[in-house]
Amino acid sequence: MSTNHNHRPSVVLVHGGFVDGSGWEGVYRLLRADGYDVTIVQNPTLSLADDVAVTKRVLDQKSGPIVLVGHSYGGVVITEAGNHPKVAALAYIAAFAPDKGESVQTLIANPPPGAPVPPILPPQAGFLLLDRAKFADSFAADVRPDQAAFMADSQVPWGVEALAGAVSSPAWKTKPSFYLVATSDRMIPPPAQRSMAKRAGATVVETEGSHAVYVSKPNAVASIIEQAAAAASAATR
Repeated sequence: MSTNHNHRPSVVLVHGGFVDGSGWEGVYRLLRADGYDVTIVQNPTLSLADDVAVTKRVLDQKSGPIVLVGHSYGGVVITEAGNHPKVAALAYIAAFAPDKGESVQTLIANPPPGAPVPPILPPQAGFLLLDRAKFADSFAADVRPDQAAFMADSQVPWGVEALAGAVSSPAWKTKPSFYLVATSDRMIPPPAQRSMAKRAGATVVETEGSHAVYVSKPNAVASIIEQAAAAASAATR
């Protein structure tokens, strides 16, 4: 029995690498205004197994059904954590959607010719950061310059182990999925986003946006999450 407003699914938002959950604030406010119960996971991004465990702890505390949303590396986390019984639908926001045995590392191993190369600095003590001077251009080109600078200067070091974490059982094989392609993404090339979305059988929406589309285009992001929520409601009736 759901205690949610209008028996709507609740929404759980999972951030990606180099950032924390605060970037979801615009999306959070829109979903809350529409009556959704929303929780934001703060993953340490040390390892995939750890992030999946942290995400599952949040899922455990919610009443189902849940729409589980991931941005970027968060897509890997939701692909694994989405097997949780309360999760009714998945939403990928310019995110990795790995198959069994795949990781961020394998998915980025052979970039297509001419694809922009993310300005990831060499690992330091097992952690990665983006070059601060190139952060805005590669990650957040359509975010307000002062906000992009803040994101660059508040980066969360991303564990090399998290990049290597491979999915054991992709939740998109058993749950409906939705995918928002950011057409000006310079971190995950849009053709790669489209092919992962197609493979997952996702309902796809495309929007003009950078990799930080969840910050710059909260309306488009909230809209696809609400589409996933409608599908989750229909499936659990």
